[in-house]
Amino acid sequence: MVEAILFASGEALSLADIAKRLPDGADVKALMETLTAQYDNRGVHLSKAGGRYRFVTDPSVAHVLTEERTQTRKLSRAAMETLAIIAYHQPCTRADIEDVRGVAVSKGSIDQLLEIGWVRLAGRRKDAPGRPVLYGTTRGFLEHFDLSGIGDLPGMADLKAAGLLDANLPPGFSIPTPRANDGEEDHADEPDDGDPKEFVQDFHEDMPDDAPSDAPSDAPNDELGDPPSDVTDADSAQGHIDGVGFEDDEQNV
Repeated sequence: MVEAILFASGEALSLADIAKRLPDGADVKALMETLTAQYDNRGVHLSKAGGRYRFVTDPSVAHVLTEERTQTRKLSRAAMETLAIIAYHQPCTRADIEDVRGVAVSKGSIDQLLEIGWVRLAGRRKDAPGRPVLYGTTRGFLEHFDLSGIGDLPGMADLKAAGLLDANLPPGFSIPTPRANDGEEDHADEPDDGDPKEFVQDFHEDMPDDAPSDAPSDAPNDELGDPPSDVTDADSAQGHIDGVGFEDDEQNV
């Protein structure tokens, strides 16, 4: 009876709670001690916490009960724009990205792309004050978008033909020709084993606290505001990158 009471309750019960459901004169404490000993070496234990009893699974079999789920999330528009700029302008600095977008690049956009594995730290620009960090795309980026090289990124004519660029583009609007060397320039210092953490720290320290964010604070949960699980960019399959049409269309790319 005690087993049935505990199983059906769905919550921990005290000795008094159990006694109410048993015949008068039942030695509830002795019954609980007996049950605890019986379940000691089983997959389910009788646990006592705060004077209340309940059945719990044995921690040693937790791995059998764990269910792994893959949640597909979409990149935010800001992250897609940042990725497109890096792909076409690499190797480029955060300042280069901000010049194209016209707004400050948030820490989240770069961090997301680094974690996904589509963007890498490509060294430092030696000919600029402070030797800022350079960003470029990775082999994983090429594999995801089915590109043999950066030079295979679609040009303006390709994007127009796919209907991904507005026919009424601002005067002077252009798309740079992707560099075939994947951003490995002579003026970039390649990071050594100790550089990546330093680079990320530099990025966070250089970011002003009052800088405008490039992603709204009330962005929906299905956009990558937090580190993603598995990320797919289904919306960009037709033209590889639908973030090429930037929010700030007045800016020259």
